[in-house]
Formats: sequence, C-alpha cells, structure tokens
Amino acid sequence: MCGIVGYNGELDSKEILLKGLEKLEYRGYDSAGIALHNAEGITVFKEKGRIADLRTAVNDDVIAHIGIGHTRWATHGVPNKLNAHPHKSASGRFTLVHNGVIENYHLLQKAYLKGIQMQSDTDTEVIVQLVELFANEGLTTVDAFRKTLSLLHGSYALALLDSEDENTIYVAKNKSPLLVGVGDGFNVVASDAMAMLQVTDQFIELRDKEVVLVHKDRVEISTLDGRQIERKPFKAELDMSDIEKGTYPHYMLKEMDEQPAVVRKIIQAYENENGDLAIDQDILDAISNADRLYIIAAGTSYHAGLLGKQYFEKLAGIPVEVHISSEFGYNMPLLSEKPLFIFITQSGETADSRQVLVKIKEQGYPALTITNVPGSTLSREADYTLLLHAGPEIAVASTKAYVAQLAVLAVAAYVKGKSEGKNIDFDLKTELAIAANGIQSMIDLKDELEQIAEDYLKIARNAFFIGRNADFYVSLEGALKLKEISYIQAEGFAGGELKHGTIALIEDGTPVFALVTQEQVALNIRGNVKEVVARGANACIISMEGLEEEGDRLIIPKVHPILTPLVSVIPLQLISYYAALHRRCDVDKPRNLAKSVTVE
Repeated sequence: MCGIVGYNGELDSKEILLKGLEKLEYRGYDSAGIALHNAEGITVFKEKGRIADLRTAVNDDVIAHIGIGHTRWATHGVPNKLNAHPHKSASGRFTLVHNGVIENYHLLQKAYLKGIQMQSDTDTEVIVQLVELFANEGLTTVDAFRKTLSLLHGSYALALLDSEDENTIYVAKNKSPLLVGVGDGFNVVASDAMAMLQVTDQFIELRDKEVVLVHKDRVEISTLDGRQIERKPFKAELDMSDIEKGTYPHYMLKEMDEQPAVVRKIIQAYENENGDLAIDQDILDAISNADRLYIIAAGTSYHAGLLGKQYFEKLAGIPVEVHISSEFGYNMPLLSEKPLFIFITQSGETADSRQVLVKIKEQGYPALTITNVPGSTLSREADYTLLLHAGPEIAVASTKAYVAQLAVLAVAAYVKGKSEGKNIDFDLKTELAIAANGIQSMIDLKDELEQIAEDYLKIARNAFFIGRNADFYVSLEGALKLKEISYIQAEGFAGGELKHGTIALIEDGTPVFALVTQEQVALNIRGNVKEVVARGANACIISMEGLEEEGDRLIIPKVHPILTPLVSVIPLQLISYYAALHRRCDVDKPRNLAKSVTVE
C-alpha cells in the first residue's frame, strides 16, 4: 500500500526511480509521481493511473542526480493527479512524498496553516507546509523537519527534498516501513528492498521516529532529539529472478505454480540434522510456557489462523483464540494469565497487526511472528520469528504465502505435540510431501478448472462457498480470492448456517461451491448441497478421493485429513484466477486493493 523510492548519487535518477516504482506496483496504487532535483530546482511529474502513464509524462530532458518517487493508494482525497504525490510547499521550496495516515492533520492545519491555500485534499500536504512554515521562522531544514515530526500523530514514511540543498534527502518513519540502501558513491531510499535491488542489496533498517539524512556518500541517522546513531547495513536475501514473471502472463499464476515447491522447501527448512521436523527450542519453550495462544491476523492470514487453531488444539493440546487484528487492538478481550501472541502476516508490515504487537509488548507479553519477509517490522519487533520460505509474493491476492502459512503452522503444532509426547499417529514430513504432490496434481488440471470457471461464473454476479469443519475455513479463503480479483460478490459459509438466513439469497442459477473433504461431516454438507439445489442453485461439489459420489465435479487426491486445506484451496485459487481472466480484470493488481496494508 503506497510506495516510496529515492536516489542520491552520480547517475541520472529518472530511470532508477521509475524502475523502482515499477517494482512496487504489487503493493497497490492508483497514482504515481517523481520529483527530480537539480541546479535549476525541483521538477515534479505525476499522473493518475499506472507507472506507464507516468513514464509518458516525464520529460527526458530533465537530468537530476537526486530524486524521490511515490505510488499512492488513496486514503485522503480521491485518486487524481492533484492528490498524487509528490506534494510541494506553498513557495515550492520543499517537496515531499508520504506513506501512512496523519490522524491530527486537520488540527495541525487549523493551528498552524490558516493562511495557507491547500492545493490538494491530502493529509500529506499539511506535512510539507509545516516544514516550510518552520523553515521560514529561521530553523534549519533538519530542525524544521524535526519540529514537524514532533507534531505528527499517526503513521508515516517520509522523503523530503529542499530546493536549496541539492545534496540531501530528508527521511523519517513511524509505523510505516522504510529502508535506506547503501551503494558505492550513491545511496537510495525504498519502502521495500525489492524496489532497489536493481542497484544494491545492502540496506539499513530504520526505526520509528528516527531522522535520517541521505547523502550520496554517507547516511546520518539520529533520534528525534538529535542523538546520533550508528547502524550497519544488512544484506537483503532476495534474488531478482524470484521477482520476475518470466514466461508467465501473471505473477499470480506463477505463484500458484510454485506452491508444491514451497511446501517441499518448508519441509527442508524445518528439518534438523536427524531429518526430523524441528523448530527453535526457544520458540518451543515460549509455547510451553503459555496457557493460551492468541493468533492475530487479517484477511488471508486470518483464514490461515483459523486452521492454525485446529492444528495447535488437535496436535499440541493447547487452547487457541483467533482474532482479527483491526478489531483486537481496540477491543482487547480478557486475557489468560500467560498468553503467547502469534502474528501471522505475509509481508510482516501489516499496520493493524503491528498496532496490536506494540500494545501487547507494552504489557510485557511475548510474541511470535510467522511471516514471509525476514527483517520485516513485525519480525524485528516480535520476540521470535518463523519464516514461511515462500519467496517473494508479488500478486495482491495471496496464494503461495497462504499455503506456506498452513504448512508452517502445522509444523509448529506437530513439533510441539511431539515434544510433549502427544499421541500423534502420523509422520507430518511424509504427509506434507504427499500434500505437495496433491497440490501439483490440482495445478495440472488448469484446463478443467478454467472450464469450471466458465460454466459456473461466466455471468454470475454472486457466488457462495460452503463447507464444514476445516472446509468452512477454506471456503472463506475461496470466497475472498474470488471477490478480490474477479469482483464477483462472494461469501463463504459454514454449511449448517445457510438455513439460518443465507439460503434466502439462493435463486435460480446461483453458483454454490461445496467442499467435501472431512469424513465426519461429509453427509451433512451433502445435505446442505441438496438444500440449495432445491432452491435453484448451480452446485459445484469438490470432494476428496474416498468421499466422492457420482456427479461431483472435481476430485482432489487423498491426503491426511488435517492437511486437506493445502490441497482443497488450490482449485478455488485457480477457479478465481480464470473467472477474473475471463472478465478481463487486472489479476495481479485488482482495483482498490494493496498487497502490503501499511495503514490502519
């Protein structure tokens, strides 16, 4: 959600900034812009729409060795060129890009900026106008920047240019991700290391409420009150080939195809020297010391958490609660005496989850983050981390990260159960390998799954996904995938809940996808299918081998019952993909959505 890039060095910054913004397209945005700073001043180019639109607007004759860029996902003000970043101060001296939300911007505008005519509807413009106000009062740029930061309430990642200083990018962050990349004779700024892997793999982690001066030959970090800080860079463990589409038409398709390999990689990553599945002893101890686990997540990760609850309760015998992060932070329930919080997040930057992490850390509770991004904010700030090992996921709709979350949750619960001597009568490593093969067999049915999308969703305006037990949680994820990328209104329901109200929405031709992979409730869900068919539904039954009946549309291979979600979600992902493709939707970058949700 939004992205920032910056460059200060010897080369012309235009193409570096534009390529960096292209690498951030996966985050979601609706407008983009760059500011180029040379001896003649600061020139801003910005456009509503895609980076390709911005490219056509940029004047190639403007050469600048320092610049900043931004992709905007609208929060304050509609998506248009006027509200796009960068924003200039009243005189044009200062130019700023901003990720995040300033909660008190109206109060600051009333208190300090009554005589300033705002040019946009954004909270961002208030920041750059304040910097100019304090600079006009005689403060240096860095002190005006510091004073402005001290007044801001909310989240921000900022990059500022001063037309009177051709040597510096002024940078700061609070609750929103931002990195400084270090090079030979240049330095860069990026919301995500992927944006600047084109020029460096060395990055400096920035922490909240630090002020950073990025020169071409050095980086100066200090606290808000001016205390200097030394911090060494780390190497970003990313391969450029991992973030390219190659021959695939969409990142989402590539990432779905990678899912069998992801599960196999997780098996290898969590093997010990004896070939057994294992996790760090300190994480095992933290789970042992807890009397209850609290899983905190959002969106797809929340759906993975619901299944994680089953894993920990069934395999390890530990009670678990699963909470939506945006609700938990402002409506915290009564906690057990010794809780352990588990944060599930693909990006490790989810703002809703981070605000919960900050609150529970203030209360002294331990936290474990399960994430795909080493070095991400939630990983750094939690006590422990389990990595997903899924590789970069670029498409907004999560696929391989979700499957990785399920696999890692299963590994953690299994290892914990084994360490406690629980009666677990299967070998998870073997069963995960079987599940990986099952995933591959589903991926190999692309033609059949495309036909299902054609048969059931070609003219559909809504759809329902139903299941019981674990299938219910997979139904939630299947519905989310469909609505995310095809814009078909879709809902997932526990099969037994249909007759408590929702069945009123069933009419002739309504698509209903039913999952039948749980033996103990197979007859129940088939009864629910009969109920909707009797009201005119067009039912598509996806069952597991051994539970199939005549007329089922798709049979998934038999896997261990606890791992069926890893396989049953695959056809739902691909059906959603083809439904979106047939409707000519932007599969990788669906409207109004962002990959990394960095504002609450």
